[in-house]
Amino acid sequence: MALLVRLLALALALALGPAATLAGPAKSPYQLVLQHSRLRGRQHGPNVCAVQKVIGTNRKYFTNCKQWYQRKICGKSTVISYECCPGYEKVPGEKGCPAALPLANLYETLGVVGSTTTQLYTDRTEKLRPEMEGPGSFTIFAPSNEAWASLPAEVLDSLVSNVNIELLNALRYHMVDRRVLTDELKHGMALTSMYQNSNIQIHHYPNGIVTVNCARLLKADHHATNGVVHLIDKVISTVTNNIQQIIEIEDTFETLRAAVAASGLNTLLESDGQFTLLAPTNEAFEKIPTETLNRILGDPEALRDLLNNHILKSAMCAEAIVAGLSMETLEGTTLEVGCSGDMLTINGKAIISNKDVLATNGVIHFIDELLIPDSAKTLSELAAGSDVSTAIDLFGQAGLGTHLSGNERLTLLAPLNSVFEEGAPPIDASTKIFVYRNSLCIENSCIAAHDKRGRYGTLFTMDRMLTPPVGTVMDVLKGDNRFSMLVAAIQSAGLTETLNREGAYTVFAPTNEAFQALPPGELNKLLGNAKELADILKYHVGEEILVSGGIGTLVRLKSLQGDKLEVSSKNNAVSVNKEPVAESDIMATNGVVYAITSVLQPPANRPQERGDELADSALEIFKQASAFSRVRRVPGPGRA
Repeated sequence: MALLVRLLALALALALGPAATLAGPAKSPYQLVLQHSRLRGRQHGPNVCAVQKVIGTNRKYFTNCKQWYQRKICGKSTVISYECCPGYEKVPGEKGCPAALPLANLYETLGVVGSTTTQLYTDRTEKLRPEMEGPGSFTIFAPSNEAWASLPAEVLDSLVSNVNIELLNALRYHMVDRRVLTDELKHGMALTSMYQNSNIQIHHYPNGIVTVNCARLLKADHHATNGVVHLIDKVISTVTNNIQQIIEIEDTFETLRAAVAASGLNTLLESDGQFTLLAPTNEAFEKIPTETLNRILGDPEALRDLLNNHILKSAMCAEAIVAGLSMETLEGTTLEVGCSGDMLTINGKAIISNKDVLATNGVIHFIDELLIPDSAKTLSELAAGSDVSTAIDLFGQAGLGTHLSGNERLTLLAPLNSVFEEGAPPIDASTKIFVYRNSLCIENSCIAAHDKRGRYGTLFTMDRMLTPPVGTVMDVLKGDNRFSMLVAAIQSAGLTETLNREGAYTVFAPTNEAFQALPPGELNKLLGNAKELADILKYHVGEEILVSGGIGTLVRLKSLQGDKLEVSSKNNAVSVNKEPVAESDIMATNGVVYAITSVLQPPANRPQERGDELADSALEIFKQASAFSRVRRVPGPGRA
């Protein structure tokens, strides 16, 4: 009677299908993917699921939304086929899969789900078939026929040569003595198997893939009268060693073994948890320069950072990776873990030589290349092979290379290679770089990429070469003949001392052409009024330093006159009050100069007043300066 009640309840649940769970708990990732596959297959009839098959293989996946549109698995193209969803079958002459599979015991259900080899091996044992046909409640993770066929011949021979011990134990390890459905399969959980109570490791990933000892669950939740069958893609075996113990017994981990011992990480790797170790082989350590390897092995902090960069915070089986994803290491860095066909990739490189070596506290993938984090590198190693290599070569030529490879606490401002496309500056070992302001932009050079923090130093990538300023704003203007009329005006207005003293100014400097472009009457009027002349000139001077790299889209810069200047940048072209800037970022010790080809006017000029005798002589000074500018032009110092 009890069995009949159970059968009726189970049949009701199957008949109701998804509707029976509407009021229940949230669906698991696997169930959500299955639901999406059912949605994509519904035009083919009831209970039809869309399945993606990797072209040229037998690998099939229920499809999620992203995979449906990309039509790729691990970078390989897929084709869509339509199959009965788990638990349903076709009926001749009817559309889709309208009928629920007939309920049978576990043994018979194995044949229905495509695990006839498991059924065959169950027959060979004396004890297991009666158990599978009996009244109990079990779960079996049944290897597919292909999984059994892919076993190495020597392994299969050892099983079938001793069916009542080895084969029986292997099959019992795939079983749990209670019914466990996918909604109970939680990430990182362990199920107790029917072989010596050994644990089976379950991982249920956000992309809907479920693994059992890193074997992928192909079709799940096939109900039987006395349990449930889940089809998996591998024959699984017991796991007895933790990660540290595997490191101890593998010959290819000799260097890693010594490194782990020196760093003290052996305690972590033998503790409870679920880690992924990207384990560098001896070959991986041999690929890096001996000097670098000895430096890291002799530096406990760098060594620990190196090893932590190879440990992921959660267990990641290869079967769960069907596209690229970012994973955080114990070091705090992010690795891009992906796949290309059957190969796993790390940061785009296929460096994994052996995958899914299972431990009691996680999984190991063997890698043939070290993943050295920035925090374990010297400054020269940070820059190696990057887009600042030219600058590093120049530092070496200047005799500064030892500073970049030593243990000094330094900050390196390295210009991009593109800065040197027109040739490198002459090297002078006595040349110093002066930094006057420390922000996103240093002098007229701005940071082009996020900083890299090494073992001792920090590397900033700069968008141009730093050149020390060689005078005040007034010195810069005097040294460039384009500004001779402006210099005369500044002297006439009594602003020379202002632009010579310490400060932080941004000067939009009208060239001689700008003054000459003014209508004669307007120029004479300006020069005849000392107050107005001073106001106009002060309107061209900002109260703080603003280099072009710090402008962004628009900056309102307060002038010494009081009104604000609108400074904008678009496609690397700078404008002030919508007037184009001819040259940017001419640096001085107390500011920065921009050359402009127009005289800027404040929003509203103040009432004009007659000036004194100094103003009366301004016109004559301007005439002399203008005549001088037509005779010769001298390139100014401090030019960017």
